[in-house]
Amino acid sequence: MKSLRLVLPLVLTLLSTAAFAQSEAQKSFDELKTLAGSWEGHVTTFPQAPEIEGKLMQVSLRVTSMGNALVHEMRAAGRPDDPITVLYLDGDRLLLTHYCDAGNRPRMVGKASPDGKTVEFDFLDLSGGTEHGHMDQAVFTAIDANHHIEDWTYMEPQGKTVRAHLDLQRTK
Repeated sequence: MKSLRLVLPLVLTLLSTAAFAQSEAQKSFDELKTLAGSWEGHVTTFPQAPEIEGKLMQVSLRVTSMGNALVHEMRAAGRPDDPITVLYLDGDRLLLTHYCDAGNRPRMVGKASPDGKTVEFDFLDLSGGTEHGHMDQAVFTAIDANHHIEDWTYMEPQGKTVRAHLDLQRTK
């Protein structure tokens, strides 16, 4: 009987560890890391933002920090800025920090769709001012190994939103 009391907690611990071995956040993060590489595609904005509408966007995704971070860099043809976004796990949450050309750093928390193909990041909080607006949402949708979609929502100071849709193809 004494050995049963010793073995039973061990078995229950092993079973619970196996059942929760990988959180939803970890699964989503691992899926996003498969997007590492170089991508390009044209941007579509709603409502139209003439300064970037139709421009060729180049996106680079790089796994760094021993696999603990995914760095996203975006460049638009003819624009001097290069906003950086870092995706990472914080406990059981998948977070995104966007280092914006508006001079602030919004953080967003991610949630995967039931099929695991889409991760939607919603606004959590912000460092820096909002006088120029801020990023409010980002959605990453994996189509296949060579195609993914990104939708970014920017909140203007007056509360209006501008959405940027990027249909990206892998270049390497």
